[in-house]
Amino acid sequence: MAAPAMEGLAVTALRSAMLRVRQAAERSGRRSDQVRVVAVSKTKPVSLIRQVYDAGHRCFGENYVQEINEKAPQLPEDIEWHFIGHLQSNKVKPLLAAVPNLAMVEGVDNEKIANQLDRVVSGIRRKPLKVLVQVNTSGEVSKSGVEPSGCVELAKHVKLGCPNLEFSGLMTIGMPDYSSTPENFRRLLNCRIEVCKALGMAEEQCELSMGMSGDFEQAIEMGSTNVRIGSTIFGPREYPKKEQN
Repeated sequence: MAAPAMEGLAVTALRSAMLRVRQAAERSGRRSDQVRVVAVSKTKPVSLIRQVYDAGHRCFGENYVQEINEKAPQLPEDIEWHFIGHLQSNKVKPLLAAVPNLAMVEGVDNEKIANQLDRVVSGIRRKPLKVLVQVNTSGEVSKSGVEPSGCVELAKHVKLGCPNLEFSGLMTIGMPDYSSTPENFRRLLNCRIEVCKALGMAEEQCELSMGMSGDFEQAIEMGSTNVRIGSTIFGPREYPKKEQN
């Protein structure tokens, strides 16, 4: 498979995805610039990410610490990196040290990881790190994330107890096939109502990261402000070896 052909396809796919995002945003009564698109480059080479960057995209996401730590230093510093999913405490320091342009962690799912992030951010004296609280809206035991009933308590801990973190909103991963039902999205919307009420925040100040390649249009129509699009832009994942977070 020729790399240039793949790279051309990725840029074409990016433009197609952005058009779909814009149309979904319009259907939701919003502008497309009110929805952030995180291009999730898991398992994809730096050369392919660079092509999407050169096409004008600046926000990229990874799911594995080792992968983002290897890729980020090889790419322009103005990339806005998102770490997505469960983060282990012992990986926090290597992640923040290797990726100074890490913009957001989408996946704070307990107080322990929030506290560790807070300590490390303070220790390296970087600006406050934006975080989203991960909520398990599908109720699957295999999924990370706080139960919906615990989202207020965890959000409150991040906002009030972690001065080096910036509570920015809520996220959910979705069902086993990485698509979600309207019920999952509604559950996150309900969590936002409860969190904003408890913290005295306006709902528009609380982001909702929901929606992936299989369901991002529906997610946007239901109010998502942040969608994580991987295979739709980059093509199917490639797993040459077992990966570890």
